[in-house]
Amino acid sequence: MTDTDALASTPSIAGTLLERMGIEVTEVSATRAVGTMPVQGNTQPYGLLHGGASAALAETLGSYAAQAHAGPGRAAVGIEINATHHRSARSGIVTGTATAVHLGGRLATYQVVVEDDGGRLLCTARLTCMVIELRD
Repeated sequence: MTDTDALASTPSIAGTLLERMGIEVTEVSATRAVGTMPVQGNTQPYGLLHGGASAALAETLGSYAAQAHAGPGRAAVGIEINATHHRSARSGIVTGTATAVHLGGRLATYQVVVEDDGGRLLCTARLTCMVIELRD
């Protein structure tokens, strides 16, 4: 599957958390996924980007890449995520980049970096997904 095919074959986000949070996935392959999310609408009560929003972006991107790694007839399901928040943002668009750390037959692990629109590091996360066979 090519990178273009992987992105084109992703399911609709209508009615999902991705739609609600404004997450747009722009690149997907087994080794890398990239996407953006607006800060507006994803803040905590003090006006800062919510740490959970950064984690949701990280899990989304890592999961998309892990699903591309899993391939047809298999699924990637998240089993562990952690995130370190280095700084926050009050406005703009944040960009997440998931990069494969380990691509095995049963586990796929990604490091995800979230940056603000000035390129400043906001969050680093690690997501591990288990690759399973789809059931009937």
